[in-house]
Amino acid sequence: MKAIRMTLAEGIRLTCLPARKFKTGILSAQFITPLRRDTASIGALIPSVLRRGTVKNPGMGELANRLDTLYGARIDPAVRKIGERQCSGFVASFIDDAFTPGRERLLEPVTDLFAELLLEPATWHGRFQPTWFESEKANLMDAVRGAMNDKREWAGRRLLSEMCRREPYGVPRLGDERSVARLGPVRTFRRYRDLLASGRMEWIYCGSAEPERVRDLLRSTLAAMPRENMAALPGMGRHRPRKQVRYVTDHMDVTQGKLGMGFACGSDDITALLMGNMIFGGGSNSKLFLNVREKLSLCYYASSMFHRQKRMITVSSGIEFGNYQKAYDEILAQLQAVQNGEIQNWEFEAARSALLHAYASMGDSQARLENFYLNQAVLNLDETPEELAENARNITLERVRNAMESVKLDTVYFLRDGNSAGEGE
Repeated sequence: MKAIRMTLAEGIRLTCLPARKFKTGILSAQFITPLRRDTASIGALIPSVLRRGTVKNPGMGELANRLDTLYGARIDPAVRKIGERQCSGFVASFIDDAFTPGRERLLEPVTDLFAELLLEPATWHGRFQPTWFESEKANLMDAVRGAMNDKREWAGRRLLSEMCRREPYGVPRLGDERSVARLGPVRTFRRYRDLLASGRMEWIYCGSAEPERVRDLLRSTLAAMPRENMAALPGMGRHRPRKQVRYVTDHMDVTQGKLGMGFACGSDDITALLMGNMIFGGGSNSKLFLNVREKLSLCYYASSMFHRQKRMITVSSGIEFGNYQKAYDEILAQLQAVQNGEIQNWEFEAARSALLHAYASMGDSQARLENFYLNQAVLNLDETPEELAENARNITLERVRNAMESVKLDTVYFLRDGNSAGEGE
């Protein structure tokens, strides 16, 4: 699928994904801001407060009734972390015009409601409604605290926060408890107004409507936005590797250890690193899964993830506390095997097949397409899934080995039983 990129206004861009195979349409709008510790929580809170009501629909009940008249359309808050950017806004899903009774057009009324949420929130004395604000602030605090309940996810976040503790990438998507606690309705409303005036926006549409219709509709809808003093986004850098490996241990009331390992990648061959990570720990045919988990039974789970923008690979594993050193050594041994080119032909082809399947199946899901093209827009990339698949078809074992030779251990995080926390260098 070839995306059609258009400029709607200064700092506002639209990506159209023409598609007639889906019975629904998707429209999303995201403010793109630098990921910073002092603004992450306020950026995460704004969409939820805006979603509580507008001038014309001053409450969630009225909004629900309005959406019911649009055949059960949905407009939901969304907060994402893409590279060193926070993306916060809304995602709407509604019946595509080709499937409504009498081919009634829904894109226009859905966009009108979108505009109300963004531009005409219900306010109280020049600020967000206090009861709505406090309610959504409490929900955000619960979400931030709730991250600790999933110890696997929590360990992954802690690894990133320690590995990138001097980089924006280490900031959590929703911010932290301290930042949430300091939020107030006046400051939050002021930040919302600043985003309208100077924040970069990305709109994504996937459906059967002609791109020109979507463009003209949004240009008309957004004409009232007070655009001025556009804020330039800072550059996004790759991870700065350490000269010495950093080791961090946290103690909590857990029955299973969580071993996370972060690696810095020195290569710029993205396709080779993707393949290398897939062979190393990216799937059910990977070396980590088949050897560390299945053959040696050192882990309850073991997998790896490639972070493209930061040129990093992170490993996540669940282990018995006493198996720390064995699991640590074996994970490094499996990485060394990939670096040495000790890769069977079936392993290489299984990794390639997994990548090709992921790219081929992307077109079957509007949600995945929307997320993929938002990532591409935020990171200023222009490859399509088809082009990425072609790159994977042409990759060679030699390129994979050369790229993976640049992978070096950077940070090790271990969550284990006990009461103290935060040991490290």
